[in-house]
Amino acid sequence: MRNAALAEWTKLRSVRSTGWLLCALVVATVAVSVLTTSAMHASACATPAGCFEDTTKDSLTGVRVGQIAVVLLAVSMIGNEYGTGMIHTSLTALPRRIVLLGGKAMLLVAMVAAAGTVGVLGSLWAGRAVLDGNGFTPEHGYPGLSATDGPTLRAAGGTVLYLVLIALLAMGVAFVLRDTTGAVAVLLTLLYILPLLVQAIADPDWHRRLERITPMTAGLAIQTTRDLNHLPIAPWPGLTVLAGYAALALALGTWRFLRRDA
Repeated sequence: MRNAALAEWTKLRSVRSTGWLLCALVVATVAVSVLTTSAMHASACATPAGCFEDTTKDSLTGVRVGQIAVVLLAVSMIGNEYGTGMIHTSLTALPRRIVLLGGKAMLLVAMVAAAGTVGVLGSLWAGRAVLDGNGFTPEHGYPGLSATDGPTLRAAGGTVLYLVLIALLAMGVAFVLRDTTGAVAVLLTLLYILPLLVQAIADPDWHRRLERITPMTAGLAIQTTRDLNHLPIAPWPGLTVLAGYAALALALGTWRFLRRDA
């Protein structure tokens, strides 16, 4: 499987969009986080300590945009091969389909984990710098963001894991549909349109129930570091919900890849 991953890397590194999408993941994640934290000022509150802001979560907001690059990267890995017919060449070189699929998954996870870690750490560093200047200081009850702090470490590590799960979810959907445009449309609907529809639910009980099974809402609960009792679902169970979506998509994608014609 390692050889399969290396073979996939040889193909992907010759595709210009791969590097651009990984850079887009990092840049979008950090840039949106900077914009979000720049709009926060302790002076807007009655007292600086009375803002009750979750500075860690706010500093990681950019992941909501950066994940689009992850979706495009994962889908293009599969959709482009089917669109160009290169999948036949890949299967000729590696006829064991499960090995080919595993190699693609290993490479995707490695790339997203590496770029995601850079983006998350960059967001925390930038968030700390911006928030300190906006009055969110230890003197006002807001300790500086540090990846060594327990809740912040959980939020940061969980966010990287969130991106990896989004990549695997996208890969599974791409194998099921075998069409780049269709897969992207399904994934963006699942990640962005579905939460908007849930927000339109007036009944508070149903609203909370649906938030628990919405992949992005549940998955990003991992970023919350304060007032956890107000969440519709706890951080790790929320990430487990997203893992369930990814596992289901991969299972269906694997079944179709193994049982159907290329």
